[in-house]
Amino acid sequence: MQITLLAVGRLRPFYREAADLYLKRLGRYAEVVECEVKEASGAGTSAAARRQEADRLRERLPPRALTVALAREGRGWTSQELSRQLERWRGSARPLALALGGSHGLDAGLIRDADAVWSLGPLTLPHELARVVVLEQVYRAFTILMGEPYHKGR
Repeated sequence: MQITLLAVGRLRPFYREAADLYLKRLGRYAEVVECEVKEASGAGTSAAARRQEADRLRERLPPRALTVALAREGRGWTSQELSRQLERWRGSARPLALALGGSHGLDAGLIRDADAVWSLGPLTLPHELARVVVLEQVYRAFTILMGEPYHKGR
């Protein structure tokens, strides 16, 4: 399975270290590519920044990708439900793209056009932490699918 994690902005070192840990673990189950796009600067408003960032994310979407937008208004899944979602996405034989916004969130148009909208819950998380949580949860979903124990120290 090919997974592209599309994200706005770069991670600070301590988030980068955590993200890299889960990217390495995910490599056992899927080909995962992380693609960072530049945060909008000088856009004027949050809405304009989101539109600008959405355009950059769209440019990097793999062809035919099944797109999952990360947004508070999406559907929250338990780890078990996410593993079932992952199994369905894997069965689609299409690349999977997970789109995460920056500090302003995702553009409403990108959310509307997505094949699925996933919420990490009602809490407001820094976008850098949200990226780490997404990677960890996808890793956890794969371990559930494979019937493997979740090991923190791998």
